Amino acid sequence: MCRLSVSFLSLFLFITITTGANAQTLSLKQAVSTALANYGTIKAKDSYANASKSTVVQAKREYLPNFSLSAQQDYGTINGQNGPQYGFGGLGTASSGPALDKQNWNAAFGALYLANINWDFFTFGKIKDRIKVANATYNRDKNDLEQEKFQQEIRVSAAYLNLLAAQRITKSQQKNLDRAITFQNTAIIRAKNGLIAGVDSSLAKAEVSNAKIALTKAKDLEQEQANRLGILMGLTATTYDLDTASITRIPKNLLGDSITSTHPLLKFYQNRLEVSQQQTSYFKKLYYPTLSLFGVMQGRGSGFSPGYALDQTAFSSSYLDGINPTRGNYLIGIGISWNLSTLLKNHPQVRAQEYISEGLKAEYNLVDQQLKAQLALAETKLTNAMANYREAPVQVKAASDAYLQKSTLYKNGLTTMVDLTQALFTLNRAETDRDIAYTNVWQALLLKSAALGNYDLFINEF
Repeated sequence: MCRLSVSFLSLFLFITITTGANAQTLSLKQAVSTALANYGTIKAKDSYANASKSTVVQAKREYLPNFSLSAQQDYGTINGQNGPQYGFGGLGTASSGPALDKQNWNAAFGALYLANINWDFFTFGKIKDRIKVANATYNRDKNDLEQEKFQQEIRVSAAYLNLLAAQRITKSQQKNLDRAITFQNTAIIRAKNGLIAGVDSSLAKAEVSNAKIALTKAKDLEQEQANRLGILMGLTATTYDLDTASITRIPKNLLGDSITSTHPLLKFYQNRLEVSQQQTSYFKKLYYPTLSLFGVMQGRGSGFSPGYALDQTAFSSSYLDGINPTRGNYLIGIGISWNLSTLLKNHPQVRAQEYISEGLKAEYNLVDQQLKAQLALAETKLTNAMANYREAPVQVKAASDAYLQKSTLYKNGLTTMVDLTQALFTLNRAETDRDIAYTNVWQALLLKSAALGNYDLFINEF
């Protein structure tokens, strides 16, 4: 029922996202939820975790004894012969009868019915360690799923922020184009009336052309970011109406923190190491013998009578006479089996697994170092992003005032088109820097959240 609801939500989002201008606003939390439900890698790792969980159940059932039933009905001769023999490779037969002085071809039916129980009741911890290996593997795959979800949350959030920034830049470039077109029209009219040189109208046209190219590039970037977000969400939509309310403010919680062993990525690498260590322990247990209890119940039927050794006509070729069990046996016992060659054969395997554990430990330490370096970088980026965030409005205000001044002067013939173009360029650059500065604060917080392994630090600000 839960999976059906998730699938319905994904379909609903896909339909509403692609309906055009009236599309429902896609929030970041909705994007993340859709991605976690649809992304192929997460589905795959969820299946791997379920497979490992089933392996744990299978390992625990190794404690159960082996119980087998067997029945066979045969037809053949029973000539016996004195002398040693060995059924090498299973090629010997189980015919039993008197050792007569010559061959005969008397044949009758026979049957064997067998029930056997064999229980390795003490294995010096081999089965227990096998269960531990299965549990460690399940924990590894389960945490691999969790760290993949965490990574996906970070990736989707980054793509969402990038698309937000791209959309804001597109709007800024559209505003820049509108301004350029306005003054192109003014310049053309004034040039026709002889109020300014004709070259000004050419410069105005060049500025409009440049603004159109900049707008096209911005739309191209927006489309790339939308496609990236769609792939991460498992959807084919390429147009999204995003929630822009949160991006216009800065996060409230920017306090520092430290990396702990509960980081999803560190937990996954720790689980990999634990699996290897459990496998090493299991391989060492293979050195020891196995104690077994066994019991057999047997019933046999034969068409040959007990007096067949003295009278070779004392047999019946009747099928029913041959398959009717007339003799029964039981057997119970205890045994020990110990393959001493495993002491030599398994030693290299144990050493190999120990080397693997050392390698996994080194990888864990490397990831830990990388996360600490990423946290330091995130703190620096967050500080710089906040500085740019505070400075961006100052730049936009100054550029807007300069543009207003130059445009007024130009309309009154007190400055040149070159000065106005420079003011227009400065204003466009300031607006672009402002759009990027807003997003960079959130991107820096997201980088810090990824380094700490705490996605709530980021998503709770939305």
